[in-house]
Amino acid sequence: MEIVLGLKYIAVALLIGFGALGTAIGFGNLGGKFLESAARQPELAPQLQVKMFIVAGLIDAIAMIGVGIGLFMLFAL
Repeated sequence: MEIVLGLKYIAVALLIGFGALGTAIGFGNLGGKFLESAARQPELAPQLQVKMFIVAGLIDAIAMIGVGIGLFMLFAL
């Protein structure tokens, strides 16, 4: 039983860790592409900024779902 508990802790740590890593990479790419596009066409920057914040919220939601699943696995199972 101890092996199962240990593997569960490792699984939760990997789930949350890789979710955070993916989110960080996604935010980095998103910010870089936004700055590139705003530098090329400054008149479109307000429209692009709105779209960037919508996508940023979706990226962050994916990480929060992973945290929720990880906490469910940790405390409910």
